[in-house]
Amino acid sequence: MCLGAARQIHAIRTILQNDSGRQSTVGESLGESETCLATTTSVAYPRPVWVAVIVLLIVQAGLLAYAATRHSPTLNEPGHLVAGMRHWQFGQFELYRVNPPLSHMVAALPLLATDVKTDWNDFNDAPGARPVFNIGEDFITANGERSIWLFTLARWAGIPFSLLGGYFCFRWGSELYGNAAGLLALVLWCFSPNILAHAELVTPDMAATSLGITVSYAFWRWLKSPTWWGAVVAGLLLGLAELTKFTWVILFGLWPLLWVFWKLTHRRSDDSRQRWLPQGLQLMMQLVLAVYVINLGYGFEGSFTKLGDFKFVSALLQGTDGKESDSMNRFADTQWKNVPVPFPKDYVLGMDVQKRDFEDFASPSYLRGTFQQRGWWYYYVYAAAIKIPLGTWALIVLALVNSILARRRDDGSRFADTFVLLAPAVVVFVLVSSQTGFSHHFRYVLPCFPFLFVWVSQVANVFGRWSWKSGLVTAAVLWSVASSLWTYPHNLSYFNELAGGPMGGPAHLINSNVDWGQDLLHLKSWLKAHPDAKPLHLAYYGYYDPADLGLEYTAIPRKRPVDDNKQSSSEQFALKPGWYAVSVNYVRGYPWRAPQGAYADFQNFTPIAKAGYSIYIYKIDGDNTHAVE
Repeated sequence: MCLGAARQIHAIRTILQNDSGRQSTVGESLGESETCLATTTSVAYPRPVWVAVIVLLIVQAGLLAYAATRHSPTLNEPGHLVAGMRHWQFGQFELYRVNPPLSHMVAALPLLATDVKTDWNDFNDAPGARPVFNIGEDFITANGERSIWLFTLARWAGIPFSLLGGYFCFRWGSELYGNAAGLLALVLWCFSPNILAHAELVTPDMAATSLGITVSYAFWRWLKSPTWWGAVVAGLLLGLAELTKFTWVILFGLWPLLWVFWKLTHRRSDDSRQRWLPQGLQLMMQLVLAVYVINLGYGFEGSFTKLGDFKFVSALLQGTDGKESDSMNRFADTQWKNVPVPFPKDYVLGMDVQKRDFEDFASPSYLRGTFQQRGWWYYYVYAAAIKIPLGTWALIVLALVNSILARRRDDGSRFADTFVLLAPAVVVFVLVSSQTGFSHHFRYVLPCFPFLFVWVSQVANVFGRWSWKSGLVTAAVLWSVASSLWTYPHNLSYFNELAGGPMGGPAHLINSNVDWGQDLLHLKSWLKAHPDAKPLHLAYYGYYDPADLGLEYTAIPRKRPVDDNKQSSSEQFALKPGWYAVSVNYVRGYPWRAPQGAYADFQNFTPIAKAGYSIYIYKIDGDNTHAVE
């Protein structure tokens, strides 16, 4: 894999060296890259460049397609899939309302042609209810081992989202900095461990990430050449992005600000003052069109419900600071109660439930071996330091140096391009970091990645000729790609060398950062190769019942919390000799269907094997006792 990636990058370098004269003037130092910023409204892509783009996207599609067959359903995937099935079968959107329906429906689409079994007995639509996980578990039980194939089909259906995101990383990078940069942005996208990890899953993270960069590119193109047609395209894409994840609701406020900023930085243009009004109307049309697409995506179900008729569960919208409220709506007795809300009912309630989760999440947060009930404001900064390849970090540092040097000769327009590029990523990162109700998932900032890749791609301008600078950039790219592929297909558990790799990562982060229940199939393969590993005792973090895969096991006795009224800490017993498989989240003490620390004593043992990087395997002999309460 690593050799193939090296050959691919070498081929790209050759293509770009031959094409650099036609595309742009390539800077001879990191500080001269601004000379090759695209100045035209369109970029001509030579045939070799298109070939490179297609090859890279095909390679990524292959990586994703294979990885999708190697992992058991993660914790959230069953819920997303059954939500999509319910959308198609009943036209209802309340089941997983904390996420808009687009990615759910795409994932469930191929299942409509199968005889998939569904079980809706646990459905409950009480305010704030989250029955989707029980229904997802029922779905797996109803379909048994065949559900693995159903999840594979659903995962494959989502691969085009990743290809879309990669393509627009290339487009934006090439139009800002030249073809070399566009291809570098695409390489970073195609081989990023975090992109590969989530692009294979039935979750909305990749759809939101891909459509985020796509719609932002369309908006940037509209800013550079404002036309009514461009406004229509941007508005439609904004609506689609809003149907992937609530993250992009920020664009309704950010776009007007970016437009004003753009106009002010380009106020010296001849017709700038004369075009404020028509451009303002185009911008307004984009936002209105996006709202229409959102309503269309929900089938206009509950659209324009009066504000006072909602029953909210978050303290913010109840206005009760978490206390009981009869009305469950802070607007019920105000002059705003009769105002119709121009969004679907479940869209509004979904944001409310999501806000409630951030306000008071039941499970504790974990960082560097420490649990606490709330999160950390610096959690995502820390996670980025150890979840992003060090080679990519080297490119980030080079891009930062390059930007500082280039800024000295910037006339303002190039700064505006960079500002519009990075603003969505910065706002998302700051907004997510500010939600400190809990800190569990680095994937929440995944939508920032493509913007980072495009910005970093400016360092590709040193590819024009061999020098120590181009050698440094090449080494960083190869390091980044090799580090990612070294962990493949277990990219969900990826940690860089600074954290000690996937085995050292759980000392820093857990949850979906390393263990999301994805390695049950690898455990089955390991047991097949080791038929003597019996009896098997298992503590698995996931909704999939291992028995549905034909695994024979018994549950591991777990540590019970000490009751102050009934002290039982002295009541000890030893684990029976045998084989033990324990999910990493449990090894680190995470409480899920078990008390906190129920299996944490396994940290005192060294695993003799592992399934993927999220299930550790231990052998307990007769002389090795393991005290638990």
